[in-house]
Amino acid sequence: MFDVGEQQLINLARILEPHEADRVALISRNHETTYGELRDQIDHLRGGLAAAGVGLGDRVAILCGNNRYFVTAYFATLGLGAVAVPLNPSSPAHEIERELMVIEPRLVLVGPSAMGAWSGVDVASVESIDTIVVAEGEPPAGARSLGQLMLAEPIPVVDVDGDHIAVMMFTSGTAGLPKAAMLSHRNLLSNIEQGLSARDHVSQGDMVYAVLPMFHIFGLNVVLGVGMAVGATLLLVQRFDPATAVQSIVQRQVTVVPGAPPMWVAFSHFDELPADTFASIRLAVSGASRLPPAVADRMRDRFGLEIHEGYGLTEASPVVTSSAGMPCRSGSVGRVLIGLQVRLVGDAGQNVPVGDAGEVWVRGNNVFRGYLNEPEATERVLVDGWLRTGDIATVDDDGYLYLIDRAKDLIIVSGFNVFPGEVEQVLQSHPEVAEVGVLGVPHPHYGEAVKAYVVVTDGARIDEDQLIEFASGYLARYKCPSKVVFVDQLPRNAAGKLIRRELEGTILDG
Repeated sequence: MFDVGEQQLINLARILEPHEADRVALISRNHETTYGELRDQIDHLRGGLAAAGVGLGDRVAILCGNNRYFVTAYFATLGLGAVAVPLNPSSPAHEIERELMVIEPRLVLVGPSAMGAWSGVDVASVESIDTIVVAEGEPPAGARSLGQLMLAEPIPVVDVDGDHIAVMMFTSGTAGLPKAAMLSHRNLLSNIEQGLSARDHVSQGDMVYAVLPMFHIFGLNVVLGVGMAVGATLLLVQRFDPATAVQSIVQRQVTVVPGAPPMWVAFSHFDELPADTFASIRLAVSGASRLPPAVADRMRDRFGLEIHEGYGLTEASPVVTSSAGMPCRSGSVGRVLIGLQVRLVGDAGQNVPVGDAGEVWVRGNNVFRGYLNEPEATERVLVDGWLRTGDIATVDDDGYLYLIDRAKDLIIVSGFNVFPGEVEQVLQSHPEVAEVGVLGVPHPHYGEAVKAYVVVTDGARIDEDQLIEFASGYLARYKCPSKVVFVDQLPRNAAGKLIRRELEGTILDG
């Protein structure tokens, strides 16, 4: 579909060009936007951004939810050869301010959902900002409205070298502060093409439920990028509500649903729904973190819906493996996409045998360009063209990948390695456990000990000793938690991924 050869001038914004003008591209707040209308809006906004002083390589911060403002601003920025930096609109002001100081944007677009947090940002501390644009309503003093910018004359797309940076995405930061990963036009286009090599993928006639946040790479390139590349229709959803989601899927006859595990967990709890509720869905995808096997089994047995897991990370633009279009295997995230190379590497740098655990290394045109202003961090993860993911996995004889855990989350008890994911999977299998997060804590004798944070099901009566005893039936003693804390909820990022570093701050159950 795309020619992303090493020497060709390209621009990701051109993925919108081939589609019929009257085909519906977006549905946002029950308003339909066709591809023809979307291209026209983007063309005008591209001219408006240029008139506001945004040029090649300048950074545009987009603080916006999943709506047409985001889509228009994103592709208009890319089309100028500028760099789009999507930020979480629900972040607190101090976090937004810190990220702005890292990326030094020329222009900031503020959507309706971000106005509250934005009011607390000390804009004067970010000297790079020339222009602030408000998507809706009367702009405050010194700012401009998005409508004003879109009155400008349209200008053509600026083609750039494939290695030109298109997007900066802040990683979820499982260790230390989040870093801005730099993704090129070639990176993003390549991964779209690689994703379309899967045996089953989004196609032109699909209606895609687009609830994954577009400030996260899963929502940005897997949902928005792939969807727009094939000419699908995206049903844009700003926040997830299980009952409303079911209603929308049924009424709109949604055919593709990408989501994170918490969404599928919520759906699996709907006992009162008819068995054919999700009959319109032909492709259900889960990513961002591991899906509990019990949830996958429940969705299949209760609703006849097979959920296909995949695996990726921001630095890979993001997809590395997928099980779409192939038989699902419990616990597997599928096979490596065509156009990618993957190695499983042991502690001594050797390729490990089939069935043994090793760190996942990835090579391909989708591998990112590095972290902004972080040369040492970049050197640690990019080795001779390979991306060291920090993820530990095994592979079977048929090429199916099975994630075990993150290397950086490894717990070492008396010199023995403990992967938190392994402990979490065992505890999760207890019928009275709804969610669980595990991390290592200092221990005076063993170096580290295993501590579990558990959310129980309604009416559960399990206590700490019982749960530890349960774990001992499946795990070696050193792997069992020495402490269990019962909490109301676990800390997760917007994509549903567990943030282990924040477990110590979770709220104790009443």
